[in-house]
Amino acid sequence: MKVIVLGAGLVGGPMALDLANDPNFEIGVADICQDNLHRLIEFHDNINLICKDLYEPDNVKEVIKDFDIVLNAVPGFMGYQTLNAVIESGKNVIDIAFFPEDLFTLDKLAKEKGITAICDIGVAPGMSNVLIGYAHNLLDKTDKVITYVGGLPKIREWPYEYKAVFSPIDVIEEYTRPARYIENGVEIVKPAMSDPELMSLPKVGTLEAFNSDGLRSLAKTIHAPYMIEKTLRYPGHIEKMKLLRETGFFDKKSIEINGVMVSPLDFTSRLLFPKWQLKEGEADLTIMQVIVEGEKQGQKLRYEYNLYDEYDPKTKTHSMARTTGYTATMAVRMLASGLYNKTGISAPEFIGKDHKCVEFLLNGLAERGIHYKETITEI
Repeated sequence: MKVIVLGAGLVGGPMALDLANDPNFEIGVADICQDNLHRLIEFHDNINLICKDLYEPDNVKEVIKDFDIVLNAVPGFMGYQTLNAVIESGKNVIDIAFFPEDLFTLDKLAKEKGITAICDIGVAPGMSNVLIGYAHNLLDKTDKVITYVGGLPKIREWPYEYKAVFSPIDVIEEYTRPARYIENGVEIVKPAMSDPELMSLPKVGTLEAFNSDGLRSLAKTIHAPYMIEKTLRYPGHIEKMKLLRETGFFDKKSIEINGVMVSPLDFTSRLLFPKWQLKEGEADLTIMQVIVEGEKQGQKLRYEYNLYDEYDPKTKTHSMARTTGYTATMAVRMLASGLYNKTGISAPEFIGKDHKCVEFLLNGLAERGIHYKETITEI
């Protein structure tokens, strides 16, 4: 089966390699950046490399025409239009672009085309949603859903004590996109990085958590009085990012400087992203805690799923690429095997309703050294 990965960046590249090492697939990768493409040759010499500007929908349609399944890993700002082009082409697709638009607005088109589109299937959103959907399906009533998640450099370095473990421009979105959560059954919207709290977690110690817009499809698909997702960073990071945001460094609208129109975000990106770049061999970690509380047959239960993962020095693969990318590549395998074939747009929590699909994903991740620990307690 022929699979094409759109985007060969921090996550797209490792996904392509994971699939290329599977004899069941013939792999292509498309990206506008020659350097991203050429890096793949070091690890695998049997990948079809396509240099193409994927911002243009017609280019997307051209590069995917000879492939059976598309894995969309472009940056979020171009994710929706790329997914739309893929669906218009009638191709089954796995999507981790995490665009801000409502993914279900493409459901009608996907059903008309008779294709399966599994969206947001990374780590969070992604496996967090799968596990939430799984626990929600086991309970008679769900009362509370909480996700804490963060991707961090293992070694803290001044001044930011942070490195971008996925597309840096999408990291900025976490600091600017308004955060939605559910409280008392009502959707609340607050600025990103609001309601900070400190929490202590095994292996990493104290981290700070803040509101981010990670709830996404769960706000529509899971009915619970309280649902929230918070992003984790090392203490002190929030204040630095708030200072930049409130000063206007993340604004997209151009301003005039000495007769030249400049986007503050473009300027900030040029300065900031090189400082956030993970060096070759630099270790990162991914930590996540998913909590689902509710009632089953009159008994109050708490389902908790914990993930801790680190950079893999053997494959030179960063943890965020592993935990995000390998979830998506296992979804490709799930789709290719026929285990999951729901037509239309599928959020990851839909997969959580099927025990066999959940087991398939968890087993595939465990084979790649990514382990989710489940704890069920009475409360």
